Amino acid sequence: MRSVSFEQSSVGNAARGGLPAWCYDSDEVMALENELVFRRNWLLVGHVSQIPEPGDFMTLDVADERALVVRGRDGQVRAFHNLCRHRGSRVVAEASGNCGAVITCPFHGWSYGLDGRLRGVPFAKSFGQLDHASHGLKPLGQEIWHGMVFVRFKGEGPSIAETLAPIEAAVAPYRLEEMQPLENRWRMAFEANWKATVDVDNEGYHVPVAHPGLNDLYGHSYFDEMLENRIPKAMGSFGDRRHKLWSVRHYAKLLPEATHLPESHRQAWIYYGVFPGAVLTFYPDSCGFYQFLPLGTRRSVMQGCGFGLPDPRREMRAARYLNRRINNAAGKEDIQLIKWSWEGMRSSAFDGFVLSDLESGVRAYHDRLREVLPVLNLAEAPPQGTLAQRNQELRDAA
Repeated sequence: MRSVSFEQSSVGNAARGGLPAWCYDSDEVMALENELVFRRNWLLVGHVSQIPEPGDFMTLDVADERALVVRGRDGQVRAFHNLCRHRGSRVVAEASGNCGAVITCPFHGWSYGLDGRLRGVPFAKSFGQLDHASHGLKPLGQEIWHGMVFVRFKGEGPSIAETLAPIEAAVAPYRLEEMQPLENRWRMAFEANWKATVDVDNEGYHVPVAHPGLNDLYGHSYFDEMLENRIPKAMGSFGDRRHKLWSVRHYAKLLPEATHLPESHRQAWIYYGVFPGAVLTFYPDSCGFYQFLPLGTRRSVMQGCGFGLPDPRREMRAARYLNRRINNAAGKEDIQLIKWSWEGMRSSAFDGFVLSDLESGVRAYHDRLREVLPVLNLAEAPPQGTLAQRNQELRDAA
């Protein structure tokens, strides 16, 4: 862990308080976050290798929106609202799969081409002069960055390539776009407000105490920093350290040298945050992502997937297995911390956060939320039913 001189810190006590507890348990706040945060920012759906064949698809549900990403017969990857133009049903019900040559709504059988065009309507004459050309699947803003597929439901702003430009050179040697899935997309749902999940993930202050596996892996080498475009980065190197835990010791011992990476990255675990809730992970043996998303005001999900370059060596298979074992333990530990923290915010004894300089990532994240939701600067919640109006008033006055 980096040493910090608290006496010389320029952060005053007022800035150490974090978001107010009331905003972690408010349906009105969640409604605003859906509209201003999740619908208007780039969200990660998955990797192109997860949909290799025509008709392969993957979906993402968040903020009362449903995204469908599908590979067409021409090999192109396209994104649409997972929304039938007839009655609003999902046109695909599963999280992933293959829909064949057409996408057929399971409600009434309206069918769409893999390019989104309306192909067929049962009993079409009953609709009168239905214009097929204007009733195709609605397209979504989509961008593919190093094989990672991002969508945006609404709004404008920088492309994902522009947003992630500060890490372009660091990411390129990993050849992420050439990787294949090492596992099925995993998913863990739990009781907590989504902001509580990101709070835990945005700082490494807790790693030495709460994550024995990660701490054994990279120990005091771990550090957090904020890059351009407000991209949070965390990095830990394991080098020739002596490791106590079986999984960590054998991971470091068996890991083949990643000669395609710079020497500084061959024994390092690196994480980059993508607002509002995704993290790109880069290891010597593999890459991947995980993300936190709301399922409602009081329920969240952590989901992700790992990818790797084709490598049949037994040592690489073993290293990747041990990587997942270490990360699975850390994920379960984080979920417990998230639950405890969120429960504490609802206690009458909770007086608010006290953030250290080692938790600057949490403070920076809260600042970013307060830019679009200045109502979160208020110590007390506005009267019920007035929060959206009060937030707009504060935005207009800024």
